[in-house]
Amino acid sequence: MYAVIKTGGKQYRVSEGDILRVEKLSAETGDVVAFDEVLMIGGEGDSLVGAPAVDGASVTANVLDIRKDKKIKVFKKRRRQNYRRTKGHRQWIAVISVAEILKPGTKSKLDAKPAKVAADDAPAKKAAAPKAEKAAPKAKAAAAASDDLTQLTGVGPAYATKLNEAGVTSFAQIAAWTDAEIERLDGEISGLKAKAEKGDWVAEAKGFAG
Repeated sequence: MYAVIKTGGKQYRVSEGDILRVEKLSAETGDVVAFDEVLMIGGEGDSLVGAPAVDGASVTANVLDIRKDKKIKVFKKRRRQNYRRTKGHRQWIAVISVAEILKPGTKSKLDAKPAKVAADDAPAKKAAAPKAEKAAPKAKAAAAASDDLTQLTGVGPAYATKLNEAGVTSFAQIAAWTDAEIERLDGEISGLKAKAEKGDWVAEAKGFAG
């Protein structure tokens, strides 16, 4: 049996046991969510087609992970204007495993909550801007008291500032980096992983930290 569900403005054909990547949900890893917008159920007996959704039908799923997807690059160019811009973007997604496909009148064996796509974080970021401005003097003070990260290979003053803003202020932190931590920071600071591997920052930081 299969179903066609709609979430995040997209439609997915799912069967029990399928693992999907969908738009970020207002849920946490380990939660059970229910998708009530089921457009069609088929595969066993007569197919049920909604108008647009099948009343009383739902699909439950386990949330395996909430994370950022792979980075995509956005390149803009204007001819004969000497204009080129490259930006990276990593979209938040939810990784789910389909547990049940429930026809109308069928009760779920799982305690699921409605699946809702997470709201855009942009308004929250704008609202937090004044707080960030107030915190700027503290950040500058912390940077002034931190290690001189420009001693690392390939790190200039501007890049050292980016590291400080990401919370990296000492050689001891860099010396303790794991592959997972480098991957996380690479999503925040473009090119960090390549620079860190080329300059062998972890080994250098261990030497500077003593």
